[in-house]
Order: sequence, then C-alpha cells, then structure tokens
Amino acid sequence: MTMIASSTVSSDFKKKNHQKIFENTYLNNTNSDYTEKMEELARNFDYNADKEYYWGPPELSIFYGTPLYEQASSSQKLALNHLFWVGQYNHTAATEANTVLYNQVTSGVFSRLNSYETLCKELDLETNQEHTHIYTFQKIGYKIKLALLGKQGLKDPRENSSSKNSKKRVLLNAPAKTNGLSAYAAQYRDSAFRLITKLMQKDYEEHYSTFLKNQEERTKEIPGTSGGLGGLVSQGSLQKFFTINWGSSPFLATQYYAIRMIGNMSLKCYEYNYFKYFKTLQKREEFIPTPTAVSHYHLLDESFHTTFSQVISQNLYKDFPAATNYEKTVANLTVLMAQLGVVGGLSGVMPTVFRSDAYFQLMLLRILKSPIFSMSNEEALYWMEKCLCHEHDGFYQNQKYHRRLVTEFRRFFDPMQYLWPVNHEMKIMSAGGSIEKAIKTNKKSFKEFVQTFN
Repeated sequence: MTMIASSTVSSDFKKKNHQKIFENTYLNNTNSDYTEKMEELARNFDYNADKEYYWGPPELSIFYGTPLYEQASSSQKLALNHLFWVGQYNHTAATEANTVLYNQVTSGVFSRLNSYETLCKELDLETNQEHTHIYTFQKIGYKIKLALLGKQGLKDPRENSSSKNSKKRVLLNAPAKTNGLSAYAAQYRDSAFRLITKLMQKDYEEHYSTFLKNQEERTKEIPGTSGGLGGLVSQGSLQKFFTINWGSSPFLATQYYAIRMIGNMSLKCYEYNYFKYFKTLQKREEFIPTPTAVSHYHLLDESFHTTFSQVISQNLYKDFPAATNYEKTVANLTVLMAQLGVVGGLSGVMPTVFRSDAYFQLMLLRILKSPIFSMSNEEALYWMEKCLCHEHDGFYQNQKYHRRLVTEFRRFFDPMQYLWPVNHEMKIMSAGGSIEKAIKTNKKSFKEFVQTFN
C-alpha cells in the first residue's frame, strides 16, 4: 500500500481550506447589497439634513484633544467631526483607486494558474465595488467641503505671497515627481525594469500578468497610481518597479495583499468606530446621518475584501514554490516602505492617523481660515503651532490607537516567516509612536511651512 506523506496531506488540506474560504466569501459578497445601498445613499445625500448631528464619536474629529478643540464652539466641533470623515474617506477613495489597479495586475497572474478561478472572480467583483465606493466618497465629500469651506476654501488659502515664497510653496506642497521623465526616457526606464525582473525571475514569461501584457500592447509604460496607500508606500520609478514585480511572480502577487492588508487594517482602525456608532443609533431608534450609514455599509463590504487580503497574504503563497532571495527582498522592501510611509509617525490632530502632521498643514490652514473659524493668517498659524508643536491630550489619545494597531499588525505578520525582523515586529511603526519624536518632526516641518508666507 502506498504511504502518503503527512506533510503532503497537510498541504493539500490547507489548500482546499483556503479555496473553500474563497468560494464562501465570493458567494456571500455576490449575494450582499451593501455596495448598492452606498450608491443610493450617495445619490440622495443632502448635507443640510445631516449637519446638526455627529457622524461618529466626538473623538473622531480633527483637532480632537488639542487646545483649539477645548475652546471650539458646539457648531465648530460638529464641523470638525464632519471634516474628519471627509478627510479619511478622501484618502480611502484614493487608496481604493490603487486597489482597482493592483487587483487587476495580480488577478492577471492568478488567472494563468490552475484552480484560482473563484479568486479571480472575487477580485473582479471587488474592483467593480471599489468604483462605487470611490464615487460615493467623492460625491458626498465634495458636497460637505463645499458647504463648510466654500469654493474659496478649496483653493490654497495663503495670500499675498511673494514670487520667491510662491516657489517655495509649490515645492513644499508638490508630491514627489512621478512623471518627471520624458515619455522617451520613461519607456527606457520601464524596459529596464522589465529586463531586470525577467533576469531575476526565471518563470517571468509563464506568470506575467495578462493585464500588464494587454496594457503593454496599448502603451509601453508600466501603469502606476498616485495618492492613497500606494502613493505613501512608493512613488515614481519605485512604484513602477513594484508593479512589474507584483505582476510577474505568484509569490509577489500574493505578497501585494500584505500591503493591501495594511490599508484594510488602518481603515478599520477608525471605521469600526463609525460602525459601532451606527449600531448604537439604530438600537436607540435615533436618526442615522447618511455618512454614518455609508461607513457602516462600507465596513460590511470591506469585510469580504479584508478576508481575501488576509487569506491570500498568509496562506496562498504557500501553494507556490518557496520564494527566492530576490522575491523575499522585494517583499520586505514593500513592507518596509509601507511602515515608513503609512504608519511611520503619529499625528496630533488627526485621530487614528499614524504619519507626520506635515501632510495636513495646508488642510488645517484651510479649515482655520474658512467660515468655520474665520481666522487671519496670523491667528491660524498661532493655533497651528500650539496644536502641532506642543504636547497635549490629542497626542496621547492617538497614541492609544497606535499601540493597539501595532499589536494587531504584529499578530497579522506573525505567520510570514520570510519577513525581516524589522517588518515581522513592525519596528519602524513602533518607534514612530513617540510623542516626543512627533513634536520634534512637527516643529521642523511647521517652520518650513511658515516660510511660505510673507
């Protein structure tokens, strides 16, 4: 009688197990109607109907815990609660635009393998859902910003800048260049990335994403995105490098979902609070504002996406041959960049956000100079300095969220033994939770910001 090795049985069982999860998740997601409910809520949104209500707990408000928040009026606190929702979901919309691209890139790899049809169908479904999510957040967000900030508030609020300072302002606000190369030079760069990847991955041609291949037939340039999670992880040439690698290796295609999971878990850090707030209002039979309902249904929709991110990144890579040293290096580099860009700091004015407040200085100025506060440049800069450059309760409140999320990330990455210790233990994120370090960083960036004024 032929003996079957226990390791083979275990491997087959695990493979069948996550295939079953894929099938159940796809079936449940297909039968859900959360996306449709979000779309309907966006179509019918009227800010005037919701403006007198909190949309989430007061803790989810811009400037919460700062000296400015302590002195703000009731109407100003409501506006800060609403604008926090806008800011977070504006970032979420940009991140989901990243997802639209990379779902297709990686699905183009999985579609070339056997037994992953359900996985590809779920990724296609998610991509369609993300289009609706983006539409919902942008449509609602624009109406809110227009109502609270006015058209003037959507522009750069700094006034009477000299030409010298205008140049400084452009340099400080502009994202790192992603398309600085001429089209001719960009083609050579992308050809070089393809050649390097082909040399480093022996089965490149066999696994090369059908999506990327189709894109290549239309344009020689490797597709990329700007903004959102992808923009924080990498920009320009480095992002193109990651794209071509995620699209030419089964292992690296699965590893992309570890990066996507960082976005999923960061989103849940604040969205779960809106979900609970919705349930509380529902239980009390109280009025539920549209943005609160959108967050509730979005979390339910994203729960399917999160399940896929987790299973693909933690289990699916084990279906394939062991990663090469090159693949492990690329995988670790992306997680390292995600730590640095997405969760490498601590905000003192944006709860549940773990990057430098330098990202938010222009937004804060817009708010303080808007009709909500009607401050002059001098007044606005005074309050920004007090809130960004000095210790206050807002930093300590956010540090609690930070510590919980570090623990959750460590638990998530624990099964991935190919990670370097700096990633496996989330050492960069952990170090970024220092309030002293955050204030020091804010002082430096705020000084540079002030120099853009007369």
